[in-house]
Amino acid sequence: MLKKMRGFTLIELLIVVAIIGILAALLIPNALEAIQKAKQKSSMKEIMSMSTAAADYITDHGTWRNVAQAAQLTSATDPFPQAVATFYLKICPINDPWNHGYGVYVGTATGTVISGGIADIGDDDFVIFSFGRDGTEGPTYMASAYGTATPDAGFYNVSKMSDFNYDLVCWNGNWIVGPRTALVTGS
Repeated sequence: MLKKMRGFTLIELLIVVAIIGILAALLIPNALEAIQKAKQKSSMKEIMSMSTAAADYITDHGTWRNVAQAAQLTSATDPFPQAVATFYLKICPINDPWNHGYGVYVGTATGTVISGGIADIGDDDFVIFSFGRDGTEGPTYMASAYGTATPDAGFYNVSKMSDFNYDLVCWNGNWIVGPRTALVTGS
């Protein structure tokens, strides 16, 4: 005579649920961190694309005299996207991957963002930045803390989720605030 199977026992179900819970607890934080890292890298690539377009614009025009951009971007009709779009950059991104407007300051307005020990901000300077995941300046690594005496002071290690709140700042095509790359040493 065959016994008819009635299903899983309560203990078997509890073991499966516990295993799924443990796996979720291990994998979800890593997945969230990977998503934030991808957004940070995407933002850095977009900032560098805009910086290249800005440098090309300066090469052709010599100055930002006809472009008055000194704020976060809000639309494609802002002065900076109008100046670089289509000819220098096919599509100028307005928002970073966290959906906050990129900050763009051109010409002498650059001095309002970067002031630490830089005496000769001119009509050909530009700063492009993202405030990071939280959309607010800082808290520790930001453009206003940059100084020529300690040019690498704006680079930080990314080791926890709150590190994605730090700013990403590019001045004249060079990173002055951003994540530090891991050093590889040979033995």
